[in-house]
Amino acid sequence: MPVVPSPTATASAAPHLLTRAEVVARYGGAAPTEWGLDVAGVTGELPAGQQATALTFDACGGTGGSGYDADLIDFLRAHAVPATLFLNARWIDANPAQFEHLAADPLFEIGNHGTAHRPLSVTGRSAYGIAGTRDVGEVYDEVAGNARKLGELLGHPPRFFRSGTAHYDDVATRVVADLGERVAGFTVNGDGGATLTAAEVRQEVAAAPPGSIVIAHMNHPGGGTARGFAAALPGLLAAGRRFVRLSDVL
Repeated sequence: MPVVPSPTATASAAPHLLTRAEVVARYGGAAPTEWGLDVAGVTGELPAGQQATALTFDACGGTGGSGYDADLIDFLRAHAVPATLFLNARWIDANPAQFEHLAADPLFEIGNHGTAHRPLSVTGRSAYGIAGTRDVGEVYDEVAGNARKLGELLGHPPRFFRSGTAHYDDVATRVVADLGERVAGFTVNGDGGATLTAAEVRQEVAAAPPGSIVIAHMNHPGGGTARGFAAALPGLLAAGRRFVRLSDVL
């Protein structure tokens, strides 16, 4: 699957990262003290004073949905609205052609949404009925497995990581950092895990303040996400709101 790599990031520039054995040796005895959406090591908003808004869209894959919301992506392209797309390994495998087109589009950047879409825990914590990683080794597998896939496809490693369900403990976020990625949380839940109606999505997105990171989903065509963003974004753009990819400001 040929994908044009970024002109400023190549595989040869990738830093040396810890191996699985090194990660287990470093964190195998560490006990987490935090669990949830907003723990140490999670970036939940843009830097202070930033007047832009970052739109981020997850594609979960597998039982979490392997669809492709072409209406959403087409709308973003038509209005030149950039976004960070967090893609799970299973979604990539199910949508190779769509992945290639997204990866080659400079409007978007591709983030790591995990290998099997699991909450990131070193003790087996779960979220929303989805079983989390059970130990440090599984944390490594969840992050590094898809990072390797993305590195091979893109020609450079991903800069940002978001776990399945966006739940973490504070040991797991340290592992992510040691693997060269930054954990991206969110300020505004734009589509409620792809459960909100178009009217509800419009309300959430239209109210997103400057400096916020908005989370939504691009793997549930036919849901309310595309129509909700299509209703909310023109007004924000008309008011002068700027939209950025995470790497533009972080």
